[in-house]
Amino acid sequence: MARKNPFEKVLGGDLETDALVQTEFVSRGASKSISSTLDDLAEKADQLLEGETIVEIDPSIIDPSFLRDRIEHSEAEFETLKKAIQEEGQNSPILIRPHPEIDGRYMVVFGARRWRAAEELGIKVRSVIKQMSDREHVVAQGQENAARANLSFIERALMAADVIERGFDKDNATAMSALSIDKATLSKMLSVASIPEEILDVLGSAKSIGRDRWYELKTLIDRPATKTKALQLIEEDSFQSLGSDDRFNFLLGRLKKGGKGAATRPKPWIPKDKGVEVSTTARGKSFTLAVKSSDQKGIEFGEFVSKRLETLYEQFKAETQK
Repeated sequence: MARKNPFEKVLGGDLETDALVQTEFVSRGASKSISSTLDDLAEKADQLLEGETIVEIDPSIIDPSFLRDRIEHSEAEFETLKKAIQEEGQNSPILIRPHPEIDGRYMVVFGARRWRAAEELGIKVRSVIKQMSDREHVVAQGQENAARANLSFIERALMAADVIERGFDKDNATAMSALSIDKATLSKMLSVASIPEEILDVLGSAKSIGRDRWYELKTLIDRPATKTKALQLIEEDSFQSLGSDDRFNFLLGRLKKGGKGAATRPKPWIPKDKGVEVSTTARGKSFTLAVKSSDQKGIEFGEFVSKRLETLYEQFKAETQK
């Protein structure tokens, strides 16, 4: 049976709760590869928006969504997006709705970064306006994020908990439809979202950490003694100096092994143009170097270094022998 279009009612058709998408959330640390359904969803969203009337609106009369879906934002990625809009224009419109409580204002459904970029650039934002209920808003925002935003597991888990707390339905159909998940995945997400807020706040989005490792951390913290230890660890200077992913690895490693095998403090290197970020982690007898960027520059730099490993190693031997 063909899958129902998740935006059908939001953009003109009917959205039926019995057409829930049963797609298991996948992150870099967990199980199988992601379904091509999400790519199809993004393509359909573009096609549907293209068929609607696009208007240009002053971003100052638009408010953010009532549903938070990101813990933190990558300023590097945002600056890249803003530069692209400044140079090439806003190719893809955002979706907004009349504000449910304030006359004359609008609310972002999806496209928050494009809206923010237009606001900072002092230009109008190209938008599609749709009347919709809060539930339709949640489903549209969730499905769009599933297709495009690359939210981490914990961001999706917290979003699921937020939707459930708003009480749209007793069977949690809205949360499952918005996040494209089944009941089993929703249950694990809600379990992880119950980790104490003071710990989640300092761990951040942890982009590379998947479902299974979050669930492992949650199971450990369920023990009162381990929870107390976790609250002590997040106050340490060695923890505070780390990035989000490394904070998670540090905490889980210390809770599991009492400090043995935990990663040492990474040493990030960022060039003046901030084109890439290089971080290193030493664990036992292994040393890991990771290159990140908001575009292909990180991959290109990594390949550049890899091709010169022989030369670098000879330089290393010469210097260490001295």
